Amino acid sequence: MSEVRSSVYEGWGGTELALHRLGEGRPVVLLHGLFSSAEVNWIKFGHAQKLEDAGFEAIMPDLRAHAQSAAPHDPEDYPDDVLVKDAFALVETLGLTEFDLCGFSLGARTVVRAVVAGMAPRRLVVAGMGIEGLDNWARRSAFFIDAIDRFDEIKRGDPAYFAHAFMKTQKVDRVAARLLLQSVDDTRAEDLANVTMPTLVVCGADDQDNGSAPKLAETLPDGRYVEVPGTHMSSVTQRQLGEAIVSFLAA
Repeated sequence: MSEVRSSVYEGWGGTELALHRLGEGRPVVLLHGLFSSAEVNWIKFGHAQKLEDAGFEAIMPDLRAHAQSAAPHDPEDYPDDVLVKDAFALVETLGLTEFDLCGFSLGARTVVRAVVAGMAPRRLVVAGMGIEGLDNWARRSAFFIDAIDRFDEIKRGDPAYFAHAFMKTQKVDRVAARLLLQSVDDTRAEDLANVTMPTLVVCGADDQDNGSAPKLAETLPDGRYVEVPGTHMSSVTQRQLGEAIVSFLAA
């Protein structure tokens, strides 16, 4: 196993964002999920290593307000679709012209919105996401904003308990996270006509957090669906997730 190479790059507005890279082959940009990190979603459970072993370079930023990246508290640092803006900044900074793009959960929302905005990866992977989850973000984000606002009073048995526990484990900056949640935009079903590259939709068998993943695959112009074991939280720990991503990108 090679050593993960870590550095920083300037995201939108000059915000310093952490970047982790593994491997030397064809680039794959991987965006992690909400309250998580490149380490938790891509490195810890071996997915990045599987990509390196298959001849890819895994390029894994920590999203704004997450992990080792800056978490500014100024609302002006969170314009609409700021994560998409950060993704474009990464592609431009690294001079990527031919690359694959992959995202899990919030990262999946972000990669779809990036493609709708004009990003053109060779292949796209949308993980932990269904078609309903791309739209109506206000309803989904309200759950997490409520968990942030009630953070000190949430106890075991509360519907927000697991979100609370994950935020605590990940040492999430709740002020920055709240601002970030309010910056995410919706993707309508009709916008998916613009996602024309081959796209893998991969989701846990017991993951219903973001609606129907099979329906999302059916709606995409060139989509296909692969089911892996697990719930929304546990599917990223399964070797089958990395295997599905590598198999698709190496085809």
